[in-house]
Amino acid sequence: MRKSNDKLRILLKRSLVMFSVNIFLLFVLVGRLYYLQVYQGEKYALLADSNRFSTRLLVPPRGSINDRNGIELATNIQNFQAMLIAEQVRGSIDTLLQEISPILSLSPEDVARIRKDIARHRRFAPVKIKDNLSWEEVAALMLDNHRWPGLVIDQGLVRSYPFREYTAHPLGYVGSVSEKDLKNSDAPLLQVPGFKIGKSGFEKTYDESLRGTEGSLKYEVNAYGRIMREIEKIDGTKGKDLDLTIDIRLQQAAYDAFGDEAGAAVVLDVHTGEILAFVSAPGFDPNLFVDGISVKNWNNLLYDEKTPLTDKAISGQYSPGSTFKIVVALAALEAGVIDDKTSFFCSGRMKLGNHLFHCWKHYGHGRQTLVEAIKNSCDIFFYETALKLGIEKIAAMSRRLGLGTVYDLGLENQKAGVIPDRDWKRAKFNAPWQQGETVIAGIGQGYVLVTPLQLATMLARVVNGGYAVTPTFVKTENTPAPQSLNLNPADIELVKKGMFEVVNGVGGTATRAKINFNGIKIGGKTGTTQVRRISLKERAEGIKKDEDLPWKYRNHAWFMAYAPHDKPKYAVAVIVEHGRSGAGVAAPIASKILEEALRLDIR
Repeated sequence: MRKSNDKLRILLKRSLVMFSVNIFLLFVLVGRLYYLQVYQGEKYALLADSNRFSTRLLVPPRGSINDRNGIELATNIQNFQAMLIAEQVRGSIDTLLQEISPILSLSPEDVARIRKDIARHRRFAPVKIKDNLSWEEVAALMLDNHRWPGLVIDQGLVRSYPFREYTAHPLGYVGSVSEKDLKNSDAPLLQVPGFKIGKSGFEKTYDESLRGTEGSLKYEVNAYGRIMREIEKIDGTKGKDLDLTIDIRLQQAAYDAFGDEAGAAVVLDVHTGEILAFVSAPGFDPNLFVDGISVKNWNNLLYDEKTPLTDKAISGQYSPGSTFKIVVALAALEAGVIDDKTSFFCSGRMKLGNHLFHCWKHYGHGRQTLVEAIKNSCDIFFYETALKLGIEKIAAMSRRLGLGTVYDLGLENQKAGVIPDRDWKRAKFNAPWQQGETVIAGIGQGYVLVTPLQLATMLARVVNGGYAVTPTFVKTENTPAPQSLNLNPADIELVKKGMFEVVNGVGGTATRAKINFNGIKIGGKTGTTQVRRISLKERAEGIKKDEDLPWKYRNHAWFMAYAPHDKPKYAVAVIVEHGRSGAGVAAPIASKILEEALRLDIR
């Protein structure tokens, strides 16, 4: 009996201990639940909400890039995409792809890529089959869409460049976001799959303002991640438009004037500095880059000897040749080295020390005044003038007229050219300046290098009466009036008279540049830049003239011109790479451009 009571007491103690432990655990559990609900409730509510809701960014329409008249040069067009939702497909996905491949011109590589994308994504997630569908492709898919459940047509916007090669260099293009782009920017839009950013040209320079501000869409998802309903939508803000100074009509005419030639042309309003046309030929189709250019197309552009990827208008640096004689003339007139009556005799050559410097006309021009020397492009006159003037004054006038300058256009890869002087040579070669170098600088050869943009600027500053216009590419309001360069009006008129004779005088070097529009006269100046000399070996093989050389070794051809002569409004500089003759090749191109500018009466 006693043993039985002892067992009962032990059992009661154990039960009491177990009960106490359970009570303690219950209090702990209740306390923890109270803590989680009261003190941590908001935190976990947010976590639960994030498990139930998802937010994605909405890409705003990109701003357009327009010409001076509001014509869209870079715009957004409707983009139809064929998408596939695997879980909705009835039957075999391979069969579906096989049936639509002929309609969408899908290659085996395309099909392999699609299969890979399907395998990587959840079955309810749409996978892109093809982008930029034509109307014919959309119609064909819609006609038989009942046969292909899971195949959907999605509509969006894609960047488009309707004028293709005409505006490729200044506009540039957009492309996919790279790893480097992501490292350089924390902008949320760059994280959006398929988002495009500016890669070159104005598309790159003004990318942030063009891309706009993102919107957002909040939606509810189920446990599998499938969208159940839309909760909240906040629209983004369209990117800002960019208005340029060019006139697309003149731009097209200038580009077409080159035909198959390679080169560049820049047209300026001589009073405002606005760039009315800006051509680098040949161009390329920027639409090729939007969704990623193929290796074949890239190699075709990269290895083309006419360098379509190079913006020759600002990146091409060339000796200005005889166009530079205008700079030398103004510097010499201002310095009092020459005047309107000064003359030099051209026998076809000039001796300096033991070296002979030749005129392009081997038998010489005879006695030449300044106007005659500009008209006939007499080298001897400018050899003599440069020697009397000196390289420092030539360089100073060059810079006043806009040469050797990088302008704030908003475009990359702009080159400064070279305006040499004694300090430049000492810094570059650690050598003193030689008189012979002044002689050849007097005709725009030797170290002197300019870009087509700079040459157009120089001419505009001369013919507008001596005002320092600055080239501009983006339309702005309240542009300050250009400052005077303090050039003597009589000196300017004398130089203009010489350029008038180049085109209109008997025996002028560019009589082919005359235009046929309302009796308007133009003035201009030719220039030829030697690429390399014909070697003795080549002469022995029968190569006597520049045109006998391979294309890439022929001389470059310049022509700069302005119109009208009596009241200048437009200035143009044209370079034709390996065009041989400024008068024969570049001058007709420039005259076509000026004639179109006058016809359009661009304001």
